Amino acid sequence: MRTLDQYFGLRGKVALLTGATGGIGRAMAEAFAAAGASLVLTSNEHEACHQLAADLQREGASVLAHPCDVRDWHSLAELVGTATDHFGRVDVLLANAGIAAHSGPLGTATEADWERAFSINLRHGAHLAALVAPAMAQRREGCIVLTSSIAGIRGNRNLGLYSLTKAALAALARNLAVEWGPANVRANAIAPGLIGTQWAQAILKDPAATARRLGLTPLRRIGEPWEVAAAALYLASPGGAFVTGHTLVVDGGTVISDGN
Repeated sequence: MRTLDQYFGLRGKVALLTGATGGIGRAMAEAFAAAGASLVLTSNEHEACHQLAADLQREGASVLAHPCDVRDWHSLAELVGTATDHFGRVDVLLANAGIAAHSGPLGTATEADWERAFSINLRHGAHLAALVAPAMAQRREGCIVLTSSIAGIRGNRNLGLYSLTKAALAALARNLAVEWGPANVRANAIAPGLIGTQWAQAILKDPAATARRLGLTPLRRIGEPWEVAAAALYLASPGGAFVTGHTLVVDGGTVISDGN
C-alpha cells in the first residue's frame, strides 16, 4: 500500500515560488514546506520575503529568500541561477506573482497599465518556465503551476485587463504542457475564486458586495488561502502526475452557479 507521502510528499524536491509574501503565496510556501520540499522564495517585498524564509526555517524547512522584481528578465535569470547554485536544480515552478494593475473599462487602461499587467501576471511565468523547463526536461521530471483566476474564465466589468492576463496564463499552461510533455514536464494553472486575502478586502469590507458574491457561490463562503495552496500541492505532487494542461478551479462553485 502506498503511504500518504508517496501520494503527496515532495521530500527531496526544490520549489521556486514567486509572489511568496502575499496571502496565497505564503500559504503555498507553508504547504510545500510541510510536504518536505526545499523552497526558493521571491517577492518584491524584500524584508517580508526574508522574514517568511526565517519563519519557515524555524519550523525546520530548507528555505532560501531571493527578493527580486519579476518584471526584469535578468533578475529572473539571476533568481534561477541562485536557486540552482544553492539547491542544484528546480523541480517545481510556482509562478504566483500577480497584480490588478487597473480598475475600470478596458478602454481607460493606459499603455503603462497594459505593460505592467502583462509583465507581472503573464510574462514572468513564461520567462521562468523558459529558464527552468530545459533542465527539467533533461531530468525527465518537473512541474510548472501558474496562478490564474476565475476572472480569466468569465468577463469582468472592472478588472478586464486583469482578466485578460489570467486567461492568457491558462493558455500558457496548455502550451507549456504540449511543448514539454514529451519530456515528462507538466504544466497546469489554478483559478481561485474569492479568497480571504488582503487583495479581497475591497469586496469583503462591503457587506452588500459580499452578500452578492456569496449568493453566486454554492458553498456560500469565501475560500481560504490554504485551500488554493493545497490545490497547487496536488498538481505538483506524485498524485497529480497524470494531470497536465489543466486549469483547476478553486472557487466554491462560483463559475458554475446560476445564482440560485
